[in-house]
Amino acid sequence: MKRYILGVLLALPLSAQAATPEQRGFQVYRQVCSTCHSLNHVTFADLSGIGLAVPDIKAYAASRQVPDGLDDDGDPKTRAAHPSDPIGSPYPNDAMARLANHGDLPPDFSRLAMTEEGGARRIETTLRSYAPKPADVVLASGSYYNTAFAQNHIGMPPPLHDGQVTYADGTKATIPQMSQDVGAFLDWVAHPHREARSHTGLVVLIYLAGLGTLLALLKRRVWKRVKETRQ
Repeated sequence: MKRYILGVLLALPLSAQAATPEQRGFQVYRQVCSTCHSLNHVTFADLSGIGLAVPDIKAYAASRQVPDGLDDDGDPKTRAAHPSDPIGSPYPNDAMARLANHGDLPPDFSRLAMTEEGGARRIETTLRSYAPKPADVVLASGSYYNTAFAQNHIGMPPPLHDGQVTYADGTKATIPQMSQDVGAFLDWVAHPHREARSHTGLVVLIYLAGLGTLLALLKRRVWKRVKETRQ
């Protein structure tokens, strides 16, 4: 019985970890968003911050190719990425990115939740606000109806569809769910050390509270002796 209880307790953190919105959002990014959007300021190793295991990070890095200088003939060559490499862009350069996207440059996702007005919530709203175009609305070629914008259109086609990914934790992959998860992942990407800073701040507050208590007790003891000496 004790072994069973211990096994359940050991399994709980792993189950909870596998179900984090950040991990689900990364799954959507990897399977959907990474075909157009870069993460130029995030390394593969950084993904340990959302709980990815080292073997998974190494496997993901090894599946990507990065520039590796020139070969003996002067032609560009590539190699499998290392965990220390930036995740980077699906395109070799900005010109190719624009060519593949009707002249538009897909924004880098590294700090989008920080630079976009409204942050991660704005990103989430945009992703779930695509809708069929009303009959009386005329859109320019390459534009798509989206109610998140004042002009009701956006240049990016709807990237998400219900059931598009299969979450490992069994969560149903609806458009609202995937939008929320992508927002959570991009919020973490933009603020990768926020949790560590919060933890450090909590430790400091606990330390200061303990130190203050000790100083108060010491002061009380010292003044008690002073009063006894004067008497």
